[in-house]
Amino acid sequence: MVAAVGTGTDMDMKTRHSTLGSLLRSLRLRNRWTLKEMSQRASIPVSTLSKVEHDRLTLTYDKLVQLSQRLNIPISELFADPGGPVEPAVTARRSIGHVEDAVRVNTKNYDYYYLCPELRKKRMVPILTRIRAKSAEEFGPLVTHSGEEYIYVLKGGIKVLTEFYDPVALRVGESIYIDSNMGHAYVTADGCDEATVLAMCSSTDESLMESLLSLHGDAGTAARAKPAEAVPANKSRKTRKQNGASG
Repeated sequence: MVAAVGTGTDMDMKTRHSTLGSLLRSLRLRNRWTLKEMSQRASIPVSTLSKVEHDRLTLTYDKLVQLSQRLNIPISELFADPGGPVEPAVTARRSIGHVEDAVRVNTKNYDYYYLCPELRKKRMVPILTRIRAKSAEEFGPLVTHSGEEYIYVLKGGIKVLTEFYDPVALRVGESIYIDSNMGHAYVTADGCDEATVLAMCSSTDESLMESLLSLHGDAGTAARAKPAEAVPANKSRKTRKQNGASG
């Protein structure tokens, strides 16, 4: 007789456990079984199961096969290498970034181009930024948001202003990695009228892009309303070509 194990077991199987004992204990607790009930389902003595759960005993191969069959557990889970890496799910997500398809935020002091906008719930947001603000006064209050970010200078030079460090100047080919929870801002370096940088903002917050856009106030709201965000890149470029519009 095969045990009728519910969705709790399916959830449990997705979690890697360091020992066979921790796996069986988690399985039993999720299904609200006593040791005696699990013993009856698996046809393995209570004393044996108790020792396995407390990592004082392991099971022979035939007992593992029996456990797999009686409790409907994939045998591979029972032999999983506890030190092995957990393979990430392959989502096959892909997006080619074109500036003409970006979500744009244009102001007097900077232009932000949020690339690859058709991908939702991104944990990394690529942003091409053209900076014209020349001072902290022009930029305004330092900004903060969740996660971390990496800035690489493509053109000109910038001055990085942060809450806890002295300003640092960066030129083409130079970069900086910071904690985005720290107040920060980017302005042009001395003698530079405009600079272009590529930023990579990363966070476990799946609404990161929405959070970044909200920093721009009304400008961010207008950017989110642009049709380019909802239209696939190849289709939007084709439409512009048919209409005779330039990128």
